[in-house]
Amino acid sequence: MTTNEEIKNTQETNNEAEMTMDALLAQQESLSEQLNKREIVDVTVVQISGDYILVDTGAKKEGAILVSEFDGKTLPAVGEKVSAVLVKRGSDERYSILSHKKALEMQGWDICKKAYENKERVKGVILQTVKGGYIVDVLGVNGFMPLSLSELHTAYKHYLPVGAKIKAVIVEFSKEKQKLIVSRKQVLEEDEAVRRTEVLGQIKEGEVLRVVVAKVDKDRLFLRFHGIEGVVNLENIAWKEPETAIANFRRGQRLKAKLLKLDKETPRLEFGLKQLFLNPADALKRRYPYKSSVKAKVEKISEEEGVECTIGKNNTKGHISPFEMGRDFNAQVGDVITALVVGVDPETFTVNLSVKKYDQVQNRKVVAQYLKQAPRPTLGQLLEDSFKTTEEEK
Repeated sequence: MTTNEEIKNTQETNNEAEMTMDALLAQQESLSEQLNKREIVDVTVVQISGDYILVDTGAKKEGAILVSEFDGKTLPAVGEKVSAVLVKRGSDERYSILSHKKALEMQGWDICKKAYENKERVKGVILQTVKGGYIVDVLGVNGFMPLSLSELHTAYKHYLPVGAKIKAVIVEFSKEKQKLIVSRKQVLEEDEAVRRTEVLGQIKEGEVLRVVVAKVDKDRLFLRFHGIEGVVNLENIAWKEPETAIANFRRGQRLKAKLLKLDKETPRLEFGLKQLFLNPADALKRRYPYKSSVKAKVEKISEEEGVECTIGKNNTKGHISPFEMGRDFNAQVGDVITALVVGVDPETFTVNLSVKKYDQVQNRKVVAQYLKQAPRPTLGQLLEDSFKTTEEEK
């Protein structure tokens, strides 16, 4: 015997079934209306048959999407929902033709519009190389990227292969004209600016950095540090004969350089190579201190330019100006003379000598030595001693 509670449960179950059926019919009717209005809808895959993917359109007969629209992509599984838009209505004998690709394109135009207005980046895939640029798939929309906007620096040929994934910014947009132009260059420039700021924030003047030679000119050397351009002026190439030294560098050569100046705004870096080594003038000053005496071999004598000579085993260059030769200078080429160090020329790395000052020092020494001896008696002292002796005798 059926109880009242069982009857009640049965009625509720029937009501729920009726509501579910009503909702399903309403949903199918709504889906059909959206399709007829050429709106984008989500349809469920019911079967994959040959060249077609059959989907539930809410009508008596399923709709069909070409399998070729999924080239390069994974086919949807049965029961999975895909976006689609009606292309051609069907009948009892034939399927309605839907397009997943066109639905993505329609969605893509809307997304691209927002990205263009908000200046946001979009992702794209290179579909084809054409004269002057590339055809790029951006969210299902075919756009164009000129060669001039494809690389960080000006590009004169195609570098990106078909299938390459890129990030770009939409620079021109018109859905009415079906026009979409993108720039990868702008993205690269923005990323490069961020990277340069980070690199420049990690270095400071006076540091020794590892760099790469980018270009060699007669009067300067161009270097690159993490993609940032730097320069070494001729006077900072080498302490001696920089014109000869610069010719020994080659493009692509890796070396160390000292950062002399840092301009974060440009950005521009100025390097020095000779600063990695001790200044020869400083070494000469240490070896030949001021007012020290040295032996020098006379190499050349000129009344106008003075005396050229060499010092020590290393044949360090020495020079005696005409003023420093003195009046009594009578040495000949090949003679070894003694002179006083009066300085070092930082340009020619020559030790400046003076025979005149050396003689003056020697003369002062003689006078000082003479003054150290016992003083001779004066005439008054001699007469006084003479008087004392006479008186004693008396």
